[in-house]
Amino acid sequence: MTPVTMLRSWLSPPAQNPATPLDAPARRALWIEIAIVLLVTFGLSGLSSILSLLEAALAPEPLSDRTVALNSPQSSQQFIDLARQLLGILRLSAWGALGLYLLWRSGFGPKAVGLARPYLRRDVLPGVGLAALIGFPGLLLYLGARAAGLNLTVAPSVLADYWWRLPTEVLWALANSGAEEILVVAYILTRLRQLGWSENSSLFASAVLRGSYHLYQGLGGGFGNVVMGLVFGRYWQRTGRLWPLVIAHALIDTVAFVGYQALRGHVSWLP
Repeated sequence: MTPVTMLRSWLSPPAQNPATPLDAPARRALWIEIAIVLLVTFGLSGLSSILSLLEAALAPEPLSDRTVALNSPQSSQQFIDLARQLLGILRLSAWGALGLYLLWRSGFGPKAVGLARPYLRRDVLPGVGLAALIGFPGLLLYLGARAAGLNLTVAPSVLADYWWRLPTEVLWALANSGAEEILVVAYILTRLRQLGWSENSSLFASAVLRGSYHLYQGLGGGFGNVVMGLVFGRYWQRTGRLWPLVIAHALIDTVAFVGYQALRGHVSWLP
């Protein structure tokens, strides 16, 4: 297969719609399910992020002068803070579990959506590669957008230096990656495929959803996550494997959370 043919196959994959089209009541029920899931999870987060970006844009100071923290203290009391951090992690994990459960109930078990037993060569190594592919350009995009005044200053983690900070940051990274890749990739793309959407249309919708709930970071954060969504979504459509996306996302977030805390105050371009 020539490089041009391979590129075309990735950009325009063959349709994989269900053999039996859904009747009108089934389609309506599926749309209702999607709407409820999005309103409970990342769809509502997207609407909230749009309002946050609008609020920041209307403020007198430039976007880059405003700071948003991804992981921040939830209480001045150490163990209440820890409890609230764990509740947030549990909430994200429940979102991912909800997506998996609904897919399983409709005949798409974990193996069908790419969460069979992970393998080093087929899952872990591609995950590391995807993390590098998205992480380094993403950092450059963030710095460029912030310099252009299109992005807020993002502080990945400002948790207090308690004994539980490091494991909590790793747990946040795992919960983020699991919930996002299960819902925004496996769940949404599967459901839109059932509804007869083309692979490209469903991929675009998934990527825009991912970008929407990162708009609280600014236009750069939203655009960067749309690009990430296009890459991750197409990878899943072509390979059917979700573990590489979960691993890549978890690595990116872990490096951001832990690395920020380690380098803060030692690197000039970090807030």
